Amino acid sequence: MDFEPTRPLDAPDLLRVSAFERYLVETAPVDVSTAPHSTLAPSLQEDLLRFELGGRQTEVLEVVAASVRHNQALTMHLQVDEHVLPIALYPREHLFHCPMPLPDLLALRLAAMQVLHVEPPPSAQAPRHPLAGRRAHLHALAPLTWALAMRGAREDLLPEIAGPAAYRVAPGLDLRGLELGGTVFAAVRRLQVENVNLRRLAEFPGFDRARASRLLNALYLQAGLIVSRTHPAAVQDRWFDGF
Repeated sequence: MDFEPTRPLDAPDLLRVSAFERYLVETAPVDVSTAPHSTLAPSLQEDLLRFELGGRQTEVLEVVAASVRHNQALTMHLQVDEHVLPIALYPREHLFHCPMPLPDLLALRLAAMQVLHVEPPPSAQAPRHPLAGRRAHLHALAPLTWALAMRGAREDLLPEIAGPAAYRVAPGLDLRGLELGGTVFAAVRRLQVENVNLRRLAEFPGFDRARASRLLNALYLQAGLIVSRTHPAAVQDRWFDGF
């Protein structure tokens, strides 16, 4: 799918969900080996499929985390109210493409977004490929991953950083330009000098377990989180989990 100029969500350049679902049915492959995700890189495909075990819907943050973790570009089609918003992630370039201004995107109800479809991004040979020519709708990836982690639907740790562990902010992490409230900023400053487990972070002023998990996910997606499984704080967390 090509990208059209930015318009409001009720403009005709963004498909309605019903029309997009018809498109998916009409273009669905007969061979199950070419089912959704199968045209993505095998490691990325396997990562996305594991989230769908048990029949639950994949969360937006899980797709973004998989793209960043594997350093693989992809396009996710998200349901925003009655319309479909395509967002192409380019983690190697630290960019993403979206047919609307970044402030408008971040002002949406991020927790209400749902993943409808994931596919490879437009071919690099496409005449209007976002990275090959017109760049009006390209944005830095960091503000998006931070906002989705802090204000999206997920309130649990991503699997890669879950479990008994001690967390600390990596030296030199640059968080300029991100949404950092007073209590979040204070927590980040403490994490720069202190190793804490999830239980301890949840006790910081203005935090609970869900907000602590959100902050750790956000730092992880900025490549700014040091995770230790052997630090005394991690061992202590494992001990408390037994009760």
